[in-house]
Amino acid sequence: MSNIINFTKMQGAGNDYIYVYLPDNPITSPSETSIEWSKYHFGIGSDGLILVDKSKVADFSMRIFNNDGSEAMMCGNGVRCVAKFVHDLGLIDDDSVTIETLSGIKTVKLFFDEKSGEVIKGRVDMGSPLLENRAQLATPQGKMIDGVVTLNGKEKYIGNYVCMGNPHFVTFVDDINKIDVSHIGPQLEHHEIFPERCNIEFAQKIDENKIRMRVWERGSGITMACGTGACATAVAACITGRTGRNTEIIMDGGTLSIDWDENDNHVYMTGPTVTVFKGQIIL
Repeated sequence: MSNIINFTKMQGAGNDYIYVYLPDNPITSPSETSIEWSKYHFGIGSDGLILVDKSKVADFSMRIFNNDGSEAMMCGNGVRCVAKFVHDLGLIDDDSVTIETLSGIKTVKLFFDEKSGEVIKGRVDMGSPLLENRAQLATPQGKMIDGVVTLNGKEKYIGNYVCMGNPHFVTFVDDINKIDVSHIGPQLEHHEIFPERCNIEFAQKIDENKIRMRVWERGSGITMACGTGACATAVAACITGRTGRNTEIIMDGGTLSIDWDENDNHVYMTGPTVTVFKGQIIL
């Protein structure tokens, strides 16, 4: 007999995932399930699947599976929505939630609508950015600030490596509307300089402390938004002198506010959390 799984479709700045609470809805093959359910027209349609479970070291845990079945280390938009998800299920009644991820424990502060009491946004402590990692970047020092990555022996992209629990390559461009993300993104993602593949951000400064960004996500392709990518873009903009430590990152699906605190060196991300719909599906 087929299992009926309860799910919630949620999005943060257009970054949409399917959320399932594992203790009540067991899923044994998450990679395959994510691939099938993420298909538009044939499934629920999403950027991937997020499984929420109990945790021995935090309030809850989350596992993220991209729409190609690969497991992601972290998702900034996803972790905000997980906090709203468990609050809406009545599993917590506090305004602060700790969530175990493959990139460590993240703390999310919830914000509520004054009239309805509904959770409408969250602020995540994303931890400190890492600018050096030989496992993720094949350069002599394992770091890159305004470094050059060459495609096909001729196309050169100047960019910056930033790890926000997962690897990012942020390249600043003059006109983001002229960038063919679907063509360039996968080539950079799979470039030999990134041994674990990489998330690719194309960014353009449009105003003081405002950056327009488009993203090619490792394992998902073009998405409406990427929380860790927004954080990486804000850090890259700051270290290259383009902005200060407080930045608005404007993406296809919405805007995230990023604060890189100079006291604790942590990056704080604030953005919306939205429930799209709830339903049941046969596993």
